[in-house]
Amino acid sequence: MEVPRRPQPSFTQVLPKPAPLGAAEQVAMKDSMKKRLLQKGDGTIKNQAGEEKLESGVTILEEAEVAKAAQRILRDSSQDSFAEESLLSEDRLEEEAGRKAAEEEAAAKERAAQRQQLAIEELVTSERSYLRLLQLSTVTIRGNLQQLQPPPAQLDSMFLYIEEVIDVSSRLLSLLDQKQLQPGDPHFLKTLCDSFLSLSSDIEAAYKEYLAHYNHVTEVENSYKQKEALWNEIVGVIKAAAPDVNATSLSFFLVMPVQRIARYPLLLQTIQKHTDPTHPAYALLEETAHTSIAMNCRINEYKRFREVADKYKKTETLTIKDKIIRFNTHSIAKKTARLSQQIKHEAGLKPKLVDEEFDALEGFFYVLEDGILELLEDVETYLQHLQGFLSCRTEDFDLDMDGEKAPICYKEIMTALRQWILPTFEKRMRTLIHKPLCALRDLLVGPRNLIRKRLDKLLDYEVIEGKSNLSYEEQAVANTYRTINTLLLKELPQFNGLALQIMWSTLGTFSCLHRDLASDMEQLFHSFAQQLPHSGLPPGAFWEWAESAVLEGAKRLQTLCHTVEERLNAPAVQPLSPSSQRRLKQLTEKHGSGKIFQVMGMVVGSRELDLNLTKGELVAVISEADTRGDKRRWLVDAGGKRGYAPASKLIRYHQPTDDPPPSPHPTLIEGVSTVRRHSHNPETHAPPVMSQPCFQVMGYDFTARSKHEVSVRVGELVRILERHDKRGKPEWTLVETRGGQRGYVPSNYLAFLPMGMGLPGGYNCFF
Repeated sequence: MEVPRRPQPSFTQVLPKPAPLGAAEQVAMKDSMKKRLLQKGDGTIKNQAGEEKLESGVTILEEAEVAKAAQRILRDSSQDSFAEESLLSEDRLEEEAGRKAAEEEAAAKERAAQRQQLAIEELVTSERSYLRLLQLSTVTIRGNLQQLQPPPAQLDSMFLYIEEVIDVSSRLLSLLDQKQLQPGDPHFLKTLCDSFLSLSSDIEAAYKEYLAHYNHVTEVENSYKQKEALWNEIVGVIKAAAPDVNATSLSFFLVMPVQRIARYPLLLQTIQKHTDPTHPAYALLEETAHTSIAMNCRINEYKRFREVADKYKKTETLTIKDKIIRFNTHSIAKKTARLSQQIKHEAGLKPKLVDEEFDALEGFFYVLEDGILELLEDVETYLQHLQGFLSCRTEDFDLDMDGEKAPICYKEIMTALRQWILPTFEKRMRTLIHKPLCALRDLLVGPRNLIRKRLDKLLDYEVIEGKSNLSYEEQAVANTYRTINTLLLKELPQFNGLALQIMWSTLGTFSCLHRDLASDMEQLFHSFAQQLPHSGLPPGAFWEWAESAVLEGAKRLQTLCHTVEERLNAPAVQPLSPSSQRRLKQLTEKHGSGKIFQVMGMVVGSRELDLNLTKGELVAVISEADTRGDKRRWLVDAGGKRGYAPASKLIRYHQPTDDPPPSPHPTLIEGVSTVRRHSHNPETHAPPVMSQPCFQVMGYDFTARSKHEVSVRVGELVRILERHDKRGKPEWTLVETRGGQRGYVPSNYLAFLPMGMGLPGGYNCFF
């Protein structure tokens, strides 16, 4: 009895039932199976009998092999269908992933486009709001503040350069509005970039001046805040003019340009970030963003230069207390180092840093400064003379010529000149010439101080120039010197050119004013020409008479001027004060009498190492040129302090030497005087031909210093003409020499020659 077997679990996969094979397919399969069975047979058919038996065996086996092959084909076909389904699913997944990536890319591009449009809209919208607030502050708030009584001081200076900022902003928006495009339009980005690039230079010029001036805005506003009542009024005006802004100060509006110029690069970079690189305007947008960044860098550099210039160009008026407070170890060390550098330069121990370009600019600046100051001085003198002429009312005097036409015409002409023509001319002179020259003189202070400060910083820079590693303070010194030097090299030529242009314009205006004055006077004289006695003469005869009259009057005037000059310029000894005498003695012992000069007018130092000297002050000349070889500036010793003074203001001082030794006949002078009073005394033996007493030069030679003096030598005989000068002072005596020359000599050089006393060589006191 067989034991039933336990059924084995089936792990076979239910495959789909294959499709039935066709007849041709079955025949082909049988043929292939026969070939495979023949190849796998165990032996070779050796005889014909065995062939039949084999053919029957093959027939039996063919059916079994066909069944097995069919099963394998069914199994292989099921596996192939499963693989095909797997491949199809992978393709579908790839297609789905690609579709999702494309959708995400399209969504990202759409988001970038939306963000780009938002950034462009933000730039344009914020620019319009920014312009509106600036116009509100400039027009409404400023106008309301000016109506306060009294208006705030320096109010207009707070709004300086803001008009230029408003102008460039409005021009930018107008360029965008001209195309009539919306921010969402694809061509709007190109229009925006083109507009910004076309106005970039104007934007930079407007904003850099405003930002450089902004520190002054904060200073003025802080001064307003110190006055509580005034500040409350200002805040009230601001809130009333802009209730929707919630502003409480002027700086809320005036700081907007400072913030706006810095936002341009940020907004443009944001637009560039969300712009597709394949966009047609991407390259132009990139250029615009770089331009805005470079513009901000240049504005910051200009602002830094302005701050350095404002710091060092100011002229500080420090009291002694302030100077003592600033006197510390750091300042002592700094000034000692500078002095050491100067000594090394002067001694030739260390070469100077030479900048030929700057030296040329500096020299031209000082020449221009001297010309401006001299022109201003001449204009002021001209106006003083004009005032003196107007104050002398000659027409009011009684000329004892009543009834004659010429005096009447003269009075009427002078009245018209004094009341209408000359006052108008003077007013135009002060407005068009004197005032601009004064303003130009004040502007010279800043560059002059910067040039001096550059010299100090150059000495500091030379000390640290050779060092490889610089400390923070030394690096700051080097940067300061480079900044001042760059600033002067850049702006000093512009200043020199503008100052020279103003100077030439002033001279041209001066000529035009005198042409107008001559025209007005000609019209005035023509109205009185018919009343003059020579108005009926023919033109030729009239001009001949006028020429002769003018020449005759010029001769008389020249004679009068010569007479007045002789009387006014007669030598006179001015007594020296005790301090001047001590200085004279000190300078004479130190430098010799030939180096002593006297100051003819007030000297005010305008350059480094220049001295301030008063009129009549005594100095000793050390060198007749400065270190550059300029012979217009002399190095002088003023009795302790040394410095430079203009050579044109100095005149050689001929100090009188010590009093000559007393006359060998001191007692005879009084006797002679007595004899002269009693000229009929028979005991006197005066030569009958002498009308004046004879004197002899004793002790020292005297050399004439002007045409009013005469040179005499020791022992020479002279004759006294006057015992005093034209001003009645007895220190000088008018004498006549043997050769007939007349002039003044010091009175203490002369000694009376006794009557009848012979002279060496047989000379007698006869002229």
